[in-house]
Formats: sequence, structure tokens, C-alpha cells
Amino acid sequence: MKWAEYDAAFRRWGAVAQVETVDEMKVAGRTYPLMRAQTDGAHDLLVTAGFHGDETAGPLTLLAHLPDLVARARRCRVGLTIFPCVNPSGFEVRTRYNEAQEAPNNDFLRYEVVQGQTKAWVDQLPHGQSACLGWRPFLEGPAETQAMARQLAALPTPRAMLDLHQDPWLAKTGCYAYVFGDRDPFRTLLTRSDDVLPLARDAEVDDDLFSDAEALIELHDGSITDLFWRRGTPWVATLETTTVSPAPACSRVNMIWLEGFIDLAARRL
Repeated sequence: MKWAEYDAAFRRWGAVAQVETVDEMKVAGRTYPLMRAQTDGAHDLLVTAGFHGDETAGPLTLLAHLPDLVARARRCRVGLTIFPCVNPSGFEVRTRYNEAQEAPNNDFLRYEVVQGQTKAWVDQLPHGQSACLGWRPFLEGPAETQAMARQLAALPTPRAMLDLHQDPWLAKTGCYAYVFGDRDPFRTLLTRSDDVLPLARDAEVDDDLFSDAEALIELHDGSITDLFWRRGTPWVATLETTTVSPAPACSRVNMIWLEGFIDLAARRL
């Protein structure tokens, strides 16, 4: 599926949600839309997918199941804000970054830290560290990052936030997640996911970066979930299914977490 096909297919869901272009990005001589689907509700859930163009399971899950998600959200009085494909030019050519290969693109935050005898701004904290002197939004970067940053600055802080990704490096079927704070709300989702795809426990997912025994990682890396954790969203996660996993299984795991995050957004604080 090319971007134009995806765009046209997703917009057909305009009968169940408000689907519109909220920004644009110019990449490699072409203009692409930043598309958003939105519904009203007492509590807000923000969902993003498709930051990386070769990770198609998230955008395709949202395309296939948006009416189901909207119906569940309405029953729970949850309003959805969904950016189903953040990087349309990458989706078009199936590359991690956009067609101009601008990188990185899930980059929304800078941390102030002490380095030696001076203060400095960095894009990531060491694994296991959460303390810093301060932080600020990062508004530069690739075209799609800038378009998203403009939208995020105008959004109220949601009750919950979920970012759908895939891991193209871990050469086995499985799933894991990046989370912050209290892990208990995620354990049921992990158990249910494990029935579909094996949890990638104690797995090296990047150079010297490992999931733990629960298949979870906490890393303040300046990503969109990191930004909303700093903004005060109580439940945030980045879900990863591996790209070698069967597409139907990836979609099912995505739905487990999407449905679970609707339920989390509906919780009393």
C-alpha cells in the first residue's frame, strides 16, 4: 500500500471520527499531509503511529480498526486524538526516516544536565537516570517532527498516551514496551500480549540497551512518550512488535494495548 492509498482509505472513516489534515510537511520536493482523527470525550487518549516508515503495523492496525476503537472509546467517555501515520513519505518508500533521510524524527525534548563543571542540553539521559536540572520541548528536526511539534504544543495534556512502533533489528518474533512510572497497569496488557507474541524479555534491543524480565524498558530518550511523561500524562508507553512477527499478530497486540489504553484513560485519578 502506497501513501495515497492509505490516505484515501483512512479518510473514509470520516463518518465515525473527525478526520482532517492539520498540518503539512515538504519532503524531497513533495508535500504530504499530517492527518489526525479525533473524537470527543471527557478524558483524552493520544495515539501516534508511523514515525518510522518501515514500521507499518501501527498505521495498518489503526486503518483496519478505527471504528472499533471509536466505539470502545465512546462507551468509556474517552476522546481520541490519533495521528495514524506521522511520517507519510517514509511510509511511501518504506524507509525508517523520511524520503530525504532526515533523522532522528521521534525527537521532542531536550534535558539540561551537568557535564563536568558546566551545564549542557542533551537529547537523552543515560539508561536508568531520570533526574535532570530541567527540560524543554525541542521544536526543530525533520519536517514531520516539526509538524508534530506544532500540533503537540497546542494539545492539552492527555490522560494517556500510546505510541505504536516496530523493532526491525530484533531477529525473532516478539514484543516489548518502553514505559515510565508505575508498571502495574501494564502487566495485564503484557500477559495478554504474551498469548499472541512472546514477550522479548532480557533482550538486547539496541547497543547496550536491554529489556528487563518483564519485557519493559525505561529510557528518557526525548521521544514523544518521554515528552508527555514530563508534561504529566500518568500513563504513557511505546509499544514495539518486531517486524519479523506475523502482521496479524502485530495487529492483535496493538489492539490489546489500544483497548487497554482507552480503559486507562477512563480511570479515575
